[in-house]
Amino acid sequence: MKPLFASLAALAALVPAAPALAEVSDQFRNGDERSRAELPPYLQCVPYARELSGIQIYGDAHTWWGQAEGRYERGNTPRVGAVMAFVPHRNMQLGHVAAVSKVIDSRTVLLDHANWSPINGRRGQIERDVKAIDVSPNNDWSEVRVWYDPVQGLGTTAWPVHGFIYGEKAQIARPRLARGIAERAAPRATPPARQTTSKEFTEAFASLGRTELRPRPLQATEQRRRAETPRAAPRAKPVDPLDAVVLRYGS
Repeated sequence: MKPLFASLAALAALVPAAPALAEVSDQFRNGDERSRAELPPYLQCVPYARELSGIQIYGDAHTWWGQAEGRYERGNTPRVGAVMAFVPHRNMQLGHVAAVSKVIDSRTVLLDHANWSPINGRRGQIERDVKAIDVSPNNDWSEVRVWYDPVQGLGTTAWPVHGFIYGEKAQIARPRLARGIAERAAPRATPPARQTTSKEFTEAFASLGRTELRPRPLQATEQRRRAETPRAAPRAKPVDPLDAVVLRYGS
């Protein structure tokens, strides 16, 4: 029995251990047995970009741009939460995908991605908020240079890029309404100037309804004429304020 157990133990030692769940490539998950032997023991860029962006695309990074057609919006303008899809180039034969974490300006963004720079001699490391700049002649993000940790700066290679894939988490600035812009730009109409009245006129009418105005004294001849005319029994009659003003200012 001992020789049998020894043989089984030796056989088990020859079987490679299964990789961690995060290290399993999309090809292996889809049943590509060939990738089991080729699978490197480090985190790939694809599952990390999918987790950050919410874009449900599987397969190697170089297939994402084509798979996104008709399923997700694509474009050449970076947005937070969008995925930058790289074209296979030089030794990056499987392409690369990275999530945009911040837009600095028309030529600069920050990326979150995995398996780009070897850090402390190890592949498959996660890098957060690393710089990428657009070096394309037409500022269309078709070529970029990306932060490379071993040199502590932007790499010298201009990497070709398909563009950006926009998922549900991609943020887009809503354009201001044209009407709102026109309203803010148009000068405000100046209210018409008020026509002022004389101080004397204003003061005269300001007392209406508050105090009883007395009529201006009559001329002496008019006083004599009224004194000689027989007068009927006086009746109490209140002085109309408007008549008093007209009487005062009318002559």
